[in-house]
Amino acid sequence: MALLFAEIGVHVSLSDPSEEAMDAVMQKAEKQGYHGKVDKYTDYDSLCKSLSSPRLLVFSLPHGGVGDKVLEGLEPHLSKGDITLDCGNEHFENTERRQDKCKGTGIRYIGCGVSGGYQAARAGPSMCPGGDISALKEVLPLLQKVAAKDKNGQPCVGVIGKGGAGHYVKMMHNGIEHGMMSAISEAWGIMRRMGMDYEEIGDVLAQWNSEGELRGTFLVSIGADLSHKRDGGRLVIAEVLDKVVQDVTGEEGTGVWSNTEAIDLHVSAPTLNVSHAFRLASAFRGDREKANQTLDGGFPPNELTVSDKKAFIEDLRQATYAACLASYIQGINVIATADRTHEWEIDYSQVWQIWRAGCIIQADYISDEILAPVLKSKPSSEGLNLNFSSRVAKDVMKCFPALRRVVAKSIETDQVVPAISATLEYFKVVSGTDLPTSFYEAELDYFGSHMFDKKDDTDPNVKKPVEGKHHFEWKPATSQKEQYGKNYSL
Repeated sequence: MALLFAEIGVHVSLSDPSEEAMDAVMQKAEKQGYHGKVDKYTDYDSLCKSLSSPRLLVFSLPHGGVGDKVLEGLEPHLSKGDITLDCGNEHFENTERRQDKCKGTGIRYIGCGVSGGYQAARAGPSMCPGGDISALKEVLPLLQKVAAKDKNGQPCVGVIGKGGAGHYVKMMHNGIEHGMMSAISEAWGIMRRMGMDYEEIGDVLAQWNSEGELRGTFLVSIGADLSHKRDGGRLVIAEVLDKVVQDVTGEEGTGVWSNTEAIDLHVSAPTLNVSHAFRLASAFRGDREKANQTLDGGFPPNELTVSDKKAFIEDLRQATYAACLASYIQGINVIATADRTHEWEIDYSQVWQIWRAGCIIQADYISDEILAPVLKSKPSSEGLNLNFSSRVAKDVMKCFPALRRVVAKSIETDQVVPAISATLEYFKVVSGTDLPTSFYEAELDYFGSHMFDKKDDTDPNVKKPVEGKHHFEWKPATSQKEQYGKNYSL
């Protein structure tokens, strides 16, 4: 990121605990023609003295206590009006706590989610800043120069909202990302069981990325690319072990946080939830091997044969798109609910813009055809739910038969499809008006006197998530003596 700012003519003062890391950046700066544009500093005093006020300090740090230590070390050397721009994947509550701490000093703290991976950090990322509005407007012209640009040349950065909104939106971006990645990997697995080789699958993904509902989808695009990459004549993908460990190692916190937020805010997000559970199970390769032995070989996917390969691959494309769309719907619904809770006043037209390029969840069709009609109009978070959009409904109804066929065939042949199958159930449940939860509610009332509503109730609150007004004494409570009869003893 230091080189990214140097490239646009900004003089960068660099500091890092690792002298080796700083030297590597300095060498790259020299090689790329930025001599004199990047200077390194080994202490906070000299670093801050090298910058004129108001200073802009950009953090690229691991989440958690590291940020607190750095801010504490910098604070004595900062002045009123200085801005700290935290570009790490930080938890929004840490961001807001630091913002509150800085208020008394006059230092302005911005939480800025950055997406696109390490390549985008150099070439231009999608940037998602939130915090003090005056500070955001002050740094925005600079960020617009370094941010990714969409196909119309517009920067993928904007004023997202107050408080921790920037880091929150980036957190949910990552939750959406995990849902999409799971669906695409599941489709890849199905094609493998259809007898397709890696490069043939790559060709299919390239076709999906070129047209239709998965057009311009970054994760599909890189899937096509990596399917053909070789090292010493061997396909690299053929050597990759089946485990994802970033959540378990703590390297990546946003997957955990995005799911925790959905649950805490009571937002149904099963595509995101099960994708996370899939990642967690995959991480423990040794445990899976032990369970495989205990279950006498487990339940491995069988060969999947179809009478019309082309037609089934088209069904698979639509099912994959449905899961990607569901990931967006669920993620945005979580954001809108959090926005109402925290009163961040999120600008959803800016959320739409930052996701148009430079980020991992870039999906041109979804952006242009699905999100634009809803989010570009700058809706309030009140009532914002993509399941209520007629444009979203059109695509869901179109894809649903294919989604159902893919899940049915996958169940029949033991394919691994957690996100795709969860998506099928999600659309059934969120549009269902006669769910088996009536039996669920009755059992809750039976053992816990938890109350229930009746189907003929006319109170408008029946449509809301509030406790019912009715209880039935399904079985009167009895004493131990009555319950055990002649077997009772003290």
